[in-house]
Amino acid sequence: MTMTYAQPMPRYTRARLAVPALWRQVIRASGKGDEAVATEPDRSAHTQLEIYDGVLAAFERRTEVQNVLSTSLDRETAVRRLRELLGASHLQATALLDLPLTSESRDRIARRAAELRAALDR
Repeated sequence: MTMTYAQPMPRYTRARLAVPALWRQVIRASGKGDEAVATEPDRSAHTQLEIYDGVLAAFERRTEVQNVLSTSLDRETAVRRLRELLGASHLQATALLDLPLTSESRDRIARRAAELRAALDR
């Protein structure tokens, strides 16, 4: 008789799952212009909105954020320093590391945040 053993599950954090999906769905346009982005089944709208609010707040202090990112030696230090600078959550700080701070991405994120707010207010 052959016995099989289950492989250990990798440790995934909420931020680790959220940021790549955010990158794929908001920053990389689907190639269809300004159409609405597909809904994300793996995360609630409130979590998405938390990420978007943190990124939009960072745009107001873009120079300071870029300074923190360029002077941080590793990812953990950058996350900690961004949290201190902006008063952001861990999820928001992690998203800032993985998303470009360009005006095009800001417009897409702002548009998606407005859509989510409208959907949540219904």
